[in-house]
Amino acid sequence: MDVFNELMNGFAAAMTWQNLLFAFVGCLLGTVIGVLPGIGPVAGVALLIPLTLNLDPAGSIIMLCAIFYGTTYGGTITSVLLNTPGEAASAITALDGYAMTKLGRAGVALTIAAAGSFIGGSIATVGLVMAAKPLGNLGLLIGPPEFFALVVVGISLLVALAGRSMVRALISGAIGLLISMVGIDPVAGAPRFVFGMERLLDGVSFVAVIVGVFGLSEILSHRAGKDKVAVQAPGMRALLPTRNDWRRSAPAFARGTGIGFGLGLIPGMTGSVSSLLSYGAEKKFSKYRHQLGQGAVEGVAGPETANNAHANGALIPLFTLGIPASPTIAVLMGAFLQQGLTPGPTLFVEHADIAWTIIASLFIGNILLLILNVPLVGLWTSILRIPYPILTGLILMFMVVGAYTINFSVFDVFVMILFGVIGLALRHLDIPLAPMVLTLVLGPLMERSLRESLDISRGDLTIFLERPVTLVLLILATVIVCSPLLKLRKPAALATADSEL
Repeated sequence: MDVFNELMNGFAAAMTWQNLLFAFVGCLLGTVIGVLPGIGPVAGVALLIPLTLNLDPAGSIIMLCAIFYGTTYGGTITSVLLNTPGEAASAITALDGYAMTKLGRAGVALTIAAAGSFIGGSIATVGLVMAAKPLGNLGLLIGPPEFFALVVVGISLLVALAGRSMVRALISGAIGLLISMVGIDPVAGAPRFVFGMERLLDGVSFVAVIVGVFGLSEILSHRAGKDKVAVQAPGMRALLPTRNDWRRSAPAFARGTGIGFGLGLIPGMTGSVSSLLSYGAEKKFSKYRHQLGQGAVEGVAGPETANNAHANGALIPLFTLGIPASPTIAVLMGAFLQQGLTPGPTLFVEHADIAWTIIASLFIGNILLLILNVPLVGLWTSILRIPYPILTGLILMFMVVGAYTINFSVFDVFVMILFGVIGLALRHLDIPLAPMVLTLVLGPLMERSLRESLDISRGDLTIFLERPVTLVLLILATVIVCSPLLKLRKPAALATADSEL
């Protein structure tokens, strides 16, 4: 009953006109980012963090979360209409979605995708509500050694984000750790790696780094001269599925929700994995599996439901344990920290009102996406008609203004440009960017908890072996790191797709 009361209080706060506006704007921006091919949720959230820095903590995270799950639907629109996925998790949807478009059923595909997104996202949010309190209370028993082990589990996810080369992932992770160490020592209070520059005493701006690494480097690496694709949005009448479409989609909705939610809880898994496995489940269990690839509605319903269930399910480890389950969640965690909120066990104690407001807003955001996206398909596709040079100029202007307004400093603009060039170089060297974000966010937390643990034990490292929870978590991290030897890694095709994020 306490959970229900807290959730109702969260709804009361989330339903204020300010927070409704933040959720609405986040859904709009997220959909736009998802529609633009190649940007993706990681870069999209990173690009738009500057918009939220001057908002109150609840409004800021509400908008960023809406942007996060908005991108998952926006990418579907271009997958269905243009056979061009806006983000990796929508790639599998293009198989049957675009085939339905060629059959004149694009509107039905988009409506089924929107319904699946709503169902998967809503059920996963219910799971978050049910798990938040128990896991949060369990997390309160965690001290510095246990928290250190938790962060080590998070860092061990470099294995899952390694792509085709573990060495390249380690290089990326090491760069993130080095960046995170710039500034004031969190325990001794002495400056380090500042090279006499006062502006670095507070560390390198997290926002400027990720906007440069993901946003600017994406624009700089864009391949010019791509063929323009004809864009045609379906009319309103064509958006209505038949009763048979709904009947065939229902089992796919159920299977997709289970797969996406379950995999969303596993750190390191991405939405593209859930979408692919959902499609595989339809290949095996659907009565109409022989039609998959030829415009079967199940090929849209299952992956899209799994994608959104995964997105919301991945928030559970973040809210309850402070572990980012994916690169995008790591960026979201950085936004939490920027607002003075530490995701994890203490979130529901120190900032319970904000936490439940954000959770309530997830339900509202899913409803807003359902209401907005289907009728406005024509608007979203019209964005693709804007000449790319103009669109690029607008995005660049936004990035420069955003980087400047972090601290109202030109220095942060140069930081963004520097890391844009670094990100471009890493892309050309085929070094994944996701591990850098992971270590950039988790590095300071790991260092602080390690130093505090050693202070408690007076330098005795056996403290990590004497506490059962710590020992179990460290063993788990070891298993994750050794998983390539146990043949537990993802298929190479999936790893390759994820390394492009």
